[in-house]
Amino acid sequence: MKFSELGLTKPLLKAVERNGYEEATPIQAETIPMVLEGKDVIGQAQTGTGKTAAFALPILQNIDRDDPHIQALVISPTRELAIQTQEQIFQLGKEEHAKVQVVYGGADIRRQINSLKNQPQVLVGTPGRLLDHMNRRTVKLDHVKMLVLDEADEMLNMGFLDDIESIIKETPDERQTMLFSATMPAEIKRVGVQFMHEPHHVKIKAKELTTDLIDQYYVRAKDYEKFDVMTRIFDVQAPDLSIVFTRTKRRVDEISRGLEARGYNAAGIHGDLTQKSRSQILNRFKHGKLDILVATDVAARGIDVEDVTHVFNYDIPQDPDSYVHRVGRTGRAGHHGVSLTFVTPNEMDYLREIEKLTKVRMLPMKPPSEEDAFTGQLSNAEETVKDLVEKTDTDKYADMASKLLDQYEAVDLVAALLNDLTKDNSNQVPVKITPERPLPRHKGGGGGSRNYRGGRGGHGGGHGRGGNSRHYGGRNNDSHHRYGSSSKDRRDRGGNRDHRDHRDHRSSGGNKHGFTIRKKD
Repeated sequence: MKFSELGLTKPLLKAVERNGYEEATPIQAETIPMVLEGKDVIGQAQTGTGKTAAFALPILQNIDRDDPHIQALVISPTRELAIQTQEQIFQLGKEEHAKVQVVYGGADIRRQINSLKNQPQVLVGTPGRLLDHMNRRTVKLDHVKMLVLDEADEMLNMGFLDDIESIIKETPDERQTMLFSATMPAEIKRVGVQFMHEPHHVKIKAKELTTDLIDQYYVRAKDYEKFDVMTRIFDVQAPDLSIVFTRTKRRVDEISRGLEARGYNAAGIHGDLTQKSRSQILNRFKHGKLDILVATDVAARGIDVEDVTHVFNYDIPQDPDSYVHRVGRTGRAGHHGVSLTFVTPNEMDYLREIEKLTKVRMLPMKPPSEEDAFTGQLSNAEETVKDLVEKTDTDKYADMASKLLDQYEAVDLVAALLNDLTKDNSNQVPVKITPERPLPRHKGGGGGSRNYRGGRGGHGGGHGRGGNSRHYGGRNNDSHHRYGSSSKDRRDRGGNRDHRDHRDHRSSGGNKHGFTIRKKD
C-alpha cells in the first residue's frame, strides 16, 4: 500500500519520500489509519518491521505546532533505541519544524534540562530518566495527547513495568495510547486493559516476519572451544559485518579483547560503558569502520544496520524469542545472511525449543580445522592482492619493484606480502574466556517448557530458511560444505565496503611467521 492512501498530509508525504520510504509496511498500513482516527492500538510487531514510522507519522500529523507543551510521549527501553527513535521522528518532522527531544540515563541531566527549555512537542525517553525529570519538574506530562510504549515486552524483561505505570498515571486519562510489543505476556496485556480505551489489536502474521535469506547453522562445542572455533569461521567465511551475541557483560569484554589481540577489527558494547563510548562504537560499526561488534541483547537494541552478513550466538539465548531478535539483525533489505549458534552438549534442549518457535531445523556445521582456516586466509588474501593490483598505478613503483626483484626471489616477495595479509599463527595468541555457569536443564528433558524465561534479550524479525540442506556457497577448498564458506558475492552487497583492505579486517603486523626471505646470490 502507498503512503498516499493512508490519510497523511502533503508535508508528511514529502518527508516520507525524502527519507526513502516507498511502500508502507504491513504494520504501517494497518496502524496509521487507526491512529489518525484517534483509536488506541496494540501493535504486535518485531524490530525491523517499520513500527517507528507507524506511530511517528500520526504523532507528527496530530501535534499542534503552536502549543509549546509536550503533546506526545514515546517511552523506549534503552538509550540506543530512544536516540534512534528521536532521530527518525525529527527527520520525518523536519518539513514542519517539529520540536523533538530525547532524554536518557548515562548523559548529563543538566544539558537535557537546558534542551527541554526549548519546549519540545514530542519527547522520547527511557523510563528511569523520564522519572528523574518528572521528579525535578523539568518534564510535565499534563498536556500529553498521545502516548507510545515501544517494545513493551523488553521493558517488562528489564524490570521497568512499575516505572512505566508511574509515568502513565501522570498523563491525562483522555490521551490516545499505542503499545508495541513483539510478544504479549500477561503483564503486557494487563497494561493494555488498565491504561487503554478499547484498543484495536494489530498483529503481523508470522509469514511477514520470516525470511528465506538467512542460513541458520549450529555448532556443537564445549564452552572452552567456542572462541577458537569462531575465529576459524571468521577466517573461512570472511564476513563483511558481524554481530557476536553473548549472555554477560564480562563475556563481551573478554571476547572483544581476545578478538583484538588476535588482530580482528572488533569492539564490544554493554550497559556499563559510558554513553559516549557506546555511541562511538556503534557509529564505527554502522559506517563500516568496525567489522565485528560483540554485544549483549540489551545493548544491541536499536541497532539497525542493513549490511550485517553474519550473526554469531556465542551463547545460546535462554529465551527462544531472543533468538528471533538476534537473527533478525541479518538478512535485511534483500541481503543474504548467516546465523551460527554455539551449543554445548547440555544445551541441546534449548536449541530444540528455538527450532519449535521458528519452525526451522538448524543445520549442523562441522567446525573448520586450523588448516581450513589458513586456506581461507590465503583465499581472502589472494582477493585482496587482486584488488591492490587493479587499483595501483604500477608505473609509479616500477623502478623500486625492479630493484627488489634483482635483490629477492619473486616467489619470496609475494610470500612476504601474503604473510602480511594473513595470520596463520593467530591461534597461538592466548585468549582466556571465563567459563559461565551452564544454563539449567529443562524439566522433563525440555519438551515445550517455557518456564525458563530469564534472558533480557529482545525480540525481532527474521525467521530463517526452512529445513533444506542448502549450504552457504563454497570457494575455499573441497571440504567447504562442512562449515560454510566466505561469501562469494560479498563485493556486490556492501556499498562502499566493497574493497576494504583485508588488513582493515585484521591488523597486519610485520613478519609474524618467522620465515626468512632469501636474497639472490
